[in-house]
Amino acid sequence: MTKSHTVYFSLGSNLGDRRRTMDDALRMLATRVGPVERVSSYYETEPWGFSSPHKFLNACACCQTAESPLEVLRATQAIERELGRKRKSVAGEYHDRPIDIDILLYDDLTVDKPGLKIPHPLMWERDFVMRPLREILRDGLR
Repeated sequence: MTKSHTVYFSLGSNLGDRRRTMDDALRMLATRVGPVERVSSYYETEPWGFSSPHKFLNACACCQTAESPLEVLRATQAIERELGRKRKSVAGEYHDRPIDIDILLYDDLTVDKPGLKIPHPLMWERDFVMRPLREILRDGLR
């Protein structure tokens, strides 16, 4: 029997039909990563780290998965591409995007590899992540 892992995601969209894109991303996570157990409310927020007239819609979700952290990362990146994301943010240079999916937590695991850091290193600084995350966390943050 494969072990199930709990993974928390942050999702954001500020281009196109934001709600539809977020809903599509959640359905794709359920299909490719594992059952989505909890989803926060959707929050409309100002862009963080760059200027844009386009507000974000943000949420957090919790999934159960049998996939490894690297497999989850690959799945989220494929979902982003399929939903229209052309490029990732690099070296703190952020931009408008139809979808952004970040892995926040994966069980109690710590990962520090190029391209994959768990827990997400900037989540504590971002109210648009922490507010919806607190809404769906069962045991609180350690």
